[in-house]
Amino acid sequence: MSAAAENTPGEAKVIPIESAPSWTTPEPPALADRIATAVGGALSGQLGPAATRVLGKGWEGRAAEGLSFLRRRLTGDYEVDEFGFDRELTEEVLLSLLRPLAEKYFRIEVQGVENIPAEGGALIVANHSGTIPLDALMTQVVIHDHHPRQRHLRMLAADLVFVLPGINELARKAGHTLACNEDAQALLERGEVVGVWPEGFKGIGKPFSERYKLQRFGRGGFVASALRAKVPIVPCSIVGAEETYPMIGNVKTLARLLGLPYVPITPTFPWLGPLGAVPLPTKWTIRFGEPIATDGYPAEAADDPMLVFDLADEVRETIQHSLYQLLVQRRSVFF
Repeated sequence: MSAAAENTPGEAKVIPIESAPSWTTPEPPALADRIATAVGGALSGQLGPAATRVLGKGWEGRAAEGLSFLRRRLTGDYEVDEFGFDRELTEEVLLSLLRPLAEKYFRIEVQGVENIPAEGGALIVANHSGTIPLDALMTQVVIHDHHPRQRHLRMLAADLVFVLPGINELARKAGHTLACNEDAQALLERGEVVGVWPEGFKGIGKPFSERYKLQRFGRGGFVASALRAKVPIVPCSIVGAEETYPMIGNVKTLARLLGLPYVPITPTFPWLGPLGAVPLPTKWTIRFGEPIATDGYPAEAADDPMLVFDLADEVRETIQHSLYQLLVQRRSVFF
């Protein structure tokens, strides 16, 4: 990757994770100035009293921050790392859009977030469910919002994410990358918190009758990455996501024609049309378990298939046991 992109209007600077050189911020182009001045003038003029009534006191500061954000977007005066992660866009826009879903709709209870290290690399390994991978997005929100250091979760996503128009660009901006050992190890060695859902489509696409029963974790490639980077593995158990879209059927023929892993049938989809895409307002709990250390293993441990399998199985059993505990403790699916 190049060290930094040319500072041209509308194009973000690319800052590799391993180095972040300083630069002189260029003068914003006249277009950005005119837009910001026009919007600011309108808000501070005749629209000022109306804005105060609608937005409440202190709106001027929020408006100034919004205009500053708009100007940076127009001028390209923002940073992305070599994986395409746009920290400012993620914090100011993407997480802000997802936060009401986490806090108000799913009312997520977070446990054990202190088990995620305050600094340095860590691998979050979680169960996957729910037909649509909302569990991964909600985990990203709660780690940022509940961790004392507001750490960002860099998720390892399936190939399908990066071939869907629009979704692929948003995924890169939000810090997601391809689920491969090379990318995982590179992020872990740079001190990032990386998230992996080893069940993949087998987890989110399983029928409702098999809810909270973990599927196979594959060959344990995530364990090998953690061993090489010598970072802790943090098991993560998510309860509530299984019931958001209860999958009672799968149109396999249509799925094959569309090149999708499955086409779900739920109690509301496709019967209610677009309304069937609205998730049920289930009550969630996300628990981060005790870290499993990997720094005590020798350098060649990552190449030992039996050790990798045993560690992967330990992580899987830890998550499964935690799921059973949470299910016994919860009062209701919705409360």
